[in-house]
Amino acid sequence: MAESQYAGRGQQTNRWHSEAGLNLTFSLLLKPTFLPLQQQFDLTRTISLGVVSALGQALNENVQIKWPNDIYHGDKKLGGILIENMVQGSQIKHSIIGMGININQVVFPPEVPNPTSVKQILHRDYDLHVLLSQICNHIEAWYLKLKAGKLDEIRNAYLDKLYWFNQEKDFIADGTAFKGIIIAVRNEGLLVLSTKTGEKEFNLKQIQFLNKIAS
Repeated sequence: MAESQYAGRGQQTNRWHSEAGLNLTFSLLLKPTFLPLQQQFDLTRTISLGVVSALGQALNENVQIKWPNDIYHGDKKLGGILIENMVQGSQIKHSIIGMGININQVVFPPEVPNPTSVKQILHRDYDLHVLLSQICNHIEAWYLKLKAGKLDEIRNAYLDKLYWFNQEKDFIADGTAFKGIIIAVRNEGLLVLSTKTGEKEFNLKQIQFLNKIAS
């Protein structure tokens, strides 16, 4: 677990900023050799569910997953996950799971979009090591479900925790803003939206959520 992180990597070009001793920034090494390569997004689902279930229990409030694997409370970002898979042939040899969760930080740089922390929600400090243990325990529980092949349970639970699911919201793709409704996530991880011009699929580089909150 890192004490501080000022240039943590996120999805695409995002960066993670964490004050020393206030947040959780850590990595896990997993070896999901049992998981077919075409099902690697199920690992993303599994880790995300472990984190949101632990945080939801700690906060006694609903915590959601912003596709594909950001952690949200309401419309604010609690944390993020980055998964790097080492592939050998058609098999995932190992996966490095990097996480950054805002715990006791209350002041964020102005360029950080929509941040929040456990402390801002609970109005008190939270023990980092206790929460780290809780997150790891929940990840292990969901990982065992993945190993047992309970894909339907994992995929349904992921949709149940998905931010903006079945709600008409604003997005942007190819430089054009539009309204759409998230109706599904394909097995391989593509986001499916219902729009006025029909059903459309997007990967991470093709779409943005227009959910920034003006300060």
